[in-house]
Amino acid sequence: MKLKVYFSFALLLFTFQGVNAQDLHHLAQDFLASLSKELREKTVFELSSEERKSFFYTPVYRKGTTFNDYNKEQTAAALALLKASISENAFEKTKEIMDLEKILIVLENNPKMPDGSAKRDPLNYHFWIFGNPEKDHYWGWRFEGHHISLNFVASEGSLVSSTPFFLGTNPGRVLEGEQKGHEVLKLETDYGYAMVNSLTPQQLEVARFSETAPVDMFTSNHSKAERLAHTGIQYADLTGDQKKLFDRLLQLYLDNYEKKFSKKAKEKIEKEGRNELYFAWAGSLERGEGHYYSIQGKTLLIEYDNTQNNNNHVHTVVRDLENDFGDDLLQDHYDHDH
Repeated sequence: MKLKVYFSFALLLFTFQGVNAQDLHHLAQDFLASLSKELREKTVFELSSEERKSFFYTPVYRKGTTFNDYNKEQTAAALALLKASISENAFEKTKEIMDLEKILIVLENNPKMPDGSAKRDPLNYHFWIFGNPEKDHYWGWRFEGHHISLNFVASEGSLVSSTPFFLGTNPGRVLEGEQKGHEVLKLETDYGYAMVNSLTPQQLEVARFSETAPVDMFTSNHSKAERLAHTGIQYADLTGDQKKLFDRLLQLYLDNYEKKFSKKAKEKIEKEGRNELYFAWAGSLERGEGHYYSIQGKTLLIEYDNTQNNNNHVHTVVRDLENDFGDDLLQDHYDHDH
């Protein structure tokens, strides 16, 4: 029965073609309208709830509701909201990350949580709605499970915050089976190596802050992202070709966002000054060995880490040092409208 459910869900997920263009609050309303009263009560939280900033990317017990709770109609409504909130590329990545759970079930011999529930489950991905999804309201939502945590705040039908934005993979590169060799976050790895290996020895001394990579990202799942202690090499100090590699890496992360929000994020970077961005590296320069990199600016922070499971377990995140979880905009709203 469980395999049949997986197959039905996978068929719906991989044939889902998206939705008609409409405001996000309509999609959230449609999703909530599809749910039973019991499921709505488990899905909806106040915008001011502490739950909104309680994000995790590890296998933990979570609130919210999951694909295990939904029928076909409810799943379609949930996916419509997700697809409208991120780019097509990011949507593909989320599908593939969820699919990696089936590999971990086999590799880890169907592990269990302390209560006996499945630790690895491609359906165990949660949805929350925070606040009232009306056009003239601020409201938020989150999609989260193992190795995915996407956090959003919207108003006037559009996203105003899309961080923290976490994507990870285990295995980073599939080592056996039908998907052998597949890497969901391959470009994030390849572009990082291309960037660091383009540096001269003198530049590398500035960029690499440690010969040992950290065990995880410095920001982890902290509810507030702080500026990192390391800086790295400044964009202004790169050659023309190196700047192109830097731009390609930066663009890769920003292109995970929904199109309009991505454009705003890029405009914000240009306004703050691309020369104020820094690239930093830790760990080995050799593939297959532990490594880490970051891109850091006045408000932007990107982290990538690959050290766990014999350096085959990738974590990536984008944080906003001012407006994570929409905090800056929400505080301004509360200060002036309340």
